[in-house]
Amino acid sequence: MPRILPGVFAMAIIVVASNILVQYQLGNWLTWGALTYPVAFLVTDVMNRVYGTQAARRVVLAGFVTGVLCSLIAAGFDKTTLRIAIASGAAFLSAQLIDIAVFNQLRKYNWWLPPLAASLVGSVLDTAVFFSIAFAAELAPFFPNDDVSWANEQVPLLGSGPIMPLWVSLAVADWLVKLAQAVLALVPFRILVGNLIERRAQIN
Repeated sequence: MPRILPGVFAMAIIVVASNILVQYQLGNWLTWGALTYPVAFLVTDVMNRVYGTQAARRVVLAGFVTGVLCSLIAAGFDKTTLRIAIASGAAFLSAQLIDIAVFNQLRKYNWWLPPLAASLVGSVLDTAVFFSIAFAAELAPFFPNDDVSWANEQVPLLGSGPIMPLWVSLAVADWLVKLAQAVLALVPFRILVGNLIERRAQIN
């Protein structure tokens, strides 16, 4: 357990920071939380590569517990809803676990393929699960106390595309950020993995 504590702390910090920053708008379609949240995939992939599947799952579980606690605290201050909390928890857990599964399937290939493919697949699932549960009008009967009518306003996709519910534009913008970060994260992934493996070799 001590060897993965840095990963646990990193994941907890990312989850807490994202829960705070999601309250602040960035342009028309994003929040500042959209910039910090995708780093969670980097942490999971580094832990998976260096310490293996079980270690990565423990780090993800720590992030999930942290996220649940953040949602409960936010609910106490009326800053979130049950629907958002469920969407956030379901998206995080499912996306991170599929990230680990995809990474393991591709582990034997070139160093860049497992983290890139895993992050891309995880990002698609994360975005789809969160935004559909949180805002889709079809799920409104399950959350009668949560008014998300604003997210279903019909607007041009990202301001210039076909007419769709507002939440679809928010989801697409969010996924595009995750896509960009999945590519950019290959650099710190390579550096962190190299440093951690070298450190383990020195200790052993």
